[in-house]
Amino acid sequence: MGLEVINLSVKVRDKLVLKNVSLTVDYGTIHAVMGPNGSGKSSLAYAIMGREGYEVVSGDIRLDGESILGLETFERALKGIYIGMQDPPVVPGVRLSTLIIAALNKRSGEVELTKIRNPRVVRDMNVVASGIGLNIELLQREVNVGFSGGERKRSELLQAILLEPKIAILDEPDSGLDIDGIKKVAEYIGDLRNRGKAVMLITHYARLLQYVKPDVVTVLLDGEVIARGDSKLAFLVEERGYNEVRKMYKGA
Repeated sequence: MGLEVINLSVKVRDKLVLKNVSLTVDYGTIHAVMGPNGSGKSSLAYAIMGREGYEVVSGDIRLDGESILGLETFERALKGIYIGMQDPPVVPGVRLSTLIIAALNKRSGEVELTKIRNPRVVRDMNVVASGIGLNIELLQREVNVGFSGGERKRSELLQAILLEPKIAILDEPDSGLDIDGIKKVAEYIGDLRNRGKAVMLITHYARLLQYVKPDVVTVLLDGEVIARGDSKLAFLVEERGYNEVRKMYKGA
């Protein structure tokens, strides 16, 4: 099973930002969600995580067949959902390594959140950070304080890999990266799939999808699903544009 979004409509204040959106993200797959800026991609991610201010008007969100609408954001995270945000926040006063260790301890039920109980955690952090091109010195820096855009994205991917969530929602993970960085990120996203994780990959163009082939592509426009298909759909969008794709699929 995995993540199911069923006929979901969501509003922020008085604006309807999602309209009857349905999709599934199965384990061992990558589901790409594409759309231009303002199409509802990030709103979908925030609604799945239960972010404050995103009111579900109708529909349901299920993890492994069970509704999570009644759960707080942290409870959804403990259930195994992770979100790498489009604009990762700065967390002054908290080291990146401390944040990761705290999250791992919270999941395992440890009381002392900052104590390193297993040296392998530190070793894994260093290995993965180096593998995705993140300077290991940043592990001892405050979260995202003074980080470049690319470093913030690598930091979030590092967390997704180490925390091993059931569902990894990655919002524009290639933002701010050069071509070598994109290739490294794509490799690790593919590895998440290969290890049986479900990945919802949010993007507005197909650059990243040249290096990581999604199993399913869903296209959003104005808060609605306008098309769904395989990886070829991503490049059709790149070639024809969103409005043209909507016309093509509406007539299909």
